[in-house]
Amino acid sequence: MDRSYHIGLNDSHGAKYAILPGDPGRVEKIARYLENPKYLNTNREYTTWIGELEGEKVLVMSTGMGGPSTAIGVEELFMTGVNTFIRIGTCGGMQLQIKSGDIVVANGAIRVEGTSKEYVPIEYPAISNFEVTTALVHACKKLNKTFHTGVVHCKDSFYGQHNPNRMPVSYQLNNQWDAWMKAGCLASEMESAALFTVSSVLGARAGCVLSVIWNQEREKQGLENSKNYDTSDGIRIAIEAIRLLIKNEKIS
Repeated sequence: MDRSYHIGLNDSHGAKYAILPGDPGRVEKIARYLENPKYLNTNREYTTWIGELEGEKVLVMSTGMGGPSTAIGVEELFMTGVNTFIRIGTCGGMQLQIKSGDIVVANGAIRVEGTSKEYVPIEYPAISNFEVTTALVHACKKLNKTFHTGVVHCKDSFYGQHNPNRMPVSYQLNNQWDAWMKAGCLASEMESAALFTVSSVLGARAGCVLSVIWNQEREKQGLENSKNYDTSDGIRIAIEAIRLLIKNEKIS
């Protein structure tokens, strides 16, 4: 096949698995956890490396920020033969028990963003794949990491969340945030809803592991809330989860 327009890849890579950070600057760092890591391509926000785990090819490709570029990346990777996706990202905690440095494994996302609405009606849930999510949970336990599993808030506007009172729709943003909090939403980020929805439509598998940077609700309560930008735990969890998925597929 010809190289896809946005990500600049064709099916010659031979990988079925892909790890998807948002930031192009994290791609090489993640790829170094693989065997025989090698740079493949850069086009727009999509930087791609490839390596191996358990004898299988694994891609690491950045998606940029937000739903539109994530959806394009997933669509075009799927065209090249990838069928299993794990997003590695960062998030802000929402419930008070979620602290900086913790891990959130998202099993569903609140679809506040716009991309997924151009795939399916809003009533359709954005949920992760059970097998991939189970592998991520097992990986968290094996690596003895503090983690939380549940629903995350997925938005389009970073500053709409962090400075809602400045926005003309502040009444809507604040009321919705209060609703998400009362419903037990764990954390907020920007890509999971598109990832989960597009993967469901394509018949692919997707999971999401997030490193908690800080928690604005803890900040409001005057609780300890130092910022933590280290994403190494999330990377190790994603790598271990893919190992488990590959091993399980070989057994079955």
